[in-house]
Amino acid sequence: MVAFGKYLQRKQIEEWRGYYINYKMMKKKVKQYAEQIQGGSLHPRHVLKDFSRMLDTQIEKTVLFMLEQQGLLAGRLATLRETHDAILEQPDIAKIVALRESYRDVGRDLLQLLVFVELNAIGLRKILKKFDKRFGYRFADYYVKTRANHPYSQLQQVFKHVGVGAVVGAISRNLHELQENEGSFYSIYDQPVLPLQDPVVEAIKTAVDKLTNSTSFLNFLAQHALIMQDDLQTPSEDTIDERTYHFNSLLLNLGNTFLYMVNTYIIVPTADDYSMSLGAAATVCGVVIGSMAVAQVFSSVYFSAWSNRSYFKPLVFSSIALFIGNLMYALAYDANSIALLLLGRLCCGLGSARAVNRRYISDCVPLRIRMQASAGFVSASALGMACGPALAGLLQIKFKFCNLTFNQSTLPGWVMAVAWLFYLVWLCISFKEPLRDTEEEEQERSYRSETTSMTDRVEEGLRKPLLITSGLLPEDEEDCDESEESAEDSRRPANSFGDAYRLLTPSVKVQLLIYFMLKYAMEILLSESSVVTSYYFGWTTSSVAIFLACLGLTVLPINILVGSYISNMFEDRQILLTSEIIVFIGILFSFNLFVPYTVPQYVISGLVMFVAAEVLEGVNLSLLSRVMSSRLSKGTYNGGLLSTEAGTLARVVADATITLGGYLGRNHLLNATLLPSLVICIGSIVATCCTYNSLY
Repeated sequence: MVAFGKYLQRKQIEEWRGYYINYKMMKKKVKQYAEQIQGGSLHPRHVLKDFSRMLDTQIEKTVLFMLEQQGLLAGRLATLRETHDAILEQPDIAKIVALRESYRDVGRDLLQLLVFVELNAIGLRKILKKFDKRFGYRFADYYVKTRANHPYSQLQQVFKHVGVGAVVGAISRNLHELQENEGSFYSIYDQPVLPLQDPVVEAIKTAVDKLTNSTSFLNFLAQHALIMQDDLQTPSEDTIDERTYHFNSLLLNLGNTFLYMVNTYIIVPTADDYSMSLGAAATVCGVVIGSMAVAQVFSSVYFSAWSNRSYFKPLVFSSIALFIGNLMYALAYDANSIALLLLGRLCCGLGSARAVNRRYISDCVPLRIRMQASAGFVSASALGMACGPALAGLLQIKFKFCNLTFNQSTLPGWVMAVAWLFYLVWLCISFKEPLRDTEEEEQERSYRSETTSMTDRVEEGLRKPLLITSGLLPEDEEDCDESEESAEDSRRPANSFGDAYRLLTPSVKVQLLIYFMLKYAMEILLSESSVVTSYYFGWTTSSVAIFLACLGLTVLPINILVGSYISNMFEDRQILLTSEIIVFIGILFSFNLFVPYTVPQYVISGLVMFVAAEVLEGVNLSLLSRVMSSRLSKGTYNGGLLSTEAGTLARVVADATITLGGYLGRNHLLNATLLPSLVICIGSIVATCCTYNSLY
């Protein structure tokens, strides 16, 4: 791979060559500093001062040139405005077409200027990272924060893009006035939502959004799905996505996600009663609930591999498996068989198609709506989590029909079996299998990806942030000249869990541990709720269902709060560590120690723990989606599969802990299950503190 310094030199616009940051000079300076410090001829404090001054000078040179170019673009727009006014008086189709093209030319030049800013920002980030790596300082964090927040900082021009926004506004407004109106001119301000905008304007908006790395609720929520965009995705590949996209198929995909989450949690309020009615202990509910997760550990792998060839067939198999599994679950009551009950849940777990759901959004949804589809995936999961217990609370009836028993224990199985049957019919009627590329087309697309220039990719907007002030730096962000991977190897997806594991940095491994911890704590709280509350408070199934539904309904509001406000006020590492500490406090106050256990203590501590875990999950997955290796964005062993396996394993271990804790008696179950949660939580806090300095 070509070193970034050479790459920057090759991609520079000849006329602008003197205004790019001098990356090669600064790289030599860093090496020179190291030699001087080692020889004792220069004090580290002088190094920091000199390096800061050099960076300030380089940034000032770049920013002043950017402002100068914005002024030239503004002058061209003012001239075009005069022509525009003349056309208003005497409309002429030929002149309108020519004027629109002139506005587009200004837009293309602005896009070229954004490429200029992009390349310089990448160079700045890389030289800061190289400096920190060479000297072991946290200088990058200090430099970016002090310069970005100071009122006279040149970096503010890079972050805020005030001038760029004005130019984009002028181009967008004037193009809209001239677009297909045949002499009739309307202002963009007269319409709250604009129709399709000019492609040049859309490209500029995308580039600006990527440059500023703005945080919004939709972005924040979409990242929870861990559906990562391939770094090498090009506009031509997006055209293929448009060809394969089918809206009804996307709805069916999200419907599968929703129904599966309902299916997972609908039995939680009644699993203990069902176990006891079949002659087992109430705490066997942990095995009943967890058996679905056990099967999901294996089903996630083969579903992920299956999605390499098809999406329709895995979804059909998923629906059939879940239909049969729910029938077995419902019939276990009349058969008086705990084995049939467990087999039914295992069969449901074998139908877990969440890997397919993620993969379909990643591969078959166009880039322009992929973020919305990813957010829809997370929302469908959250809604299903809330609807499952709520639905169980409504199924408080009992009757017999054709010698089959329908009660609060069996009705969740019957209802979900019917739901999956209807879904299967809808799937067979409406789902459209996406077109698959032939081997020759894949090779040709691969060749186009390899020959696509960095400039072209930037014009469509890069996924990765340029000046990261919060989050983790991925392993594959190292300078090109320090990497030993070839271009082909750096794009090849992982072929096994071992390959995928080796692509994870230590900080990412800590984040997966955090994900395991929060899923473990949440599963303990949810799965044992019916046993604990019936023992201590005498709650009915309806009361448990209301409690669990209320917990589930907090998911989206909490994500709105974090995505729209908290993440803009605090650093990600601060939110991460604070959330872990609050989860620890929630677990600690959930113990039944010296005073009689009360409903307020259980509800408040459970709510604190659940809400903090939700905040933690949101920030943690948002970071993971940005920092995992690009090689984990495709293939069977992708980032989504890794996160699914980590969360599923946590649920399996948690449910097994509940069943094992039952051998100590129901009076000791609460403390016996909370203790491992506390230990794992402390371990994750310690691991986070150890890697805290690697978090920006």
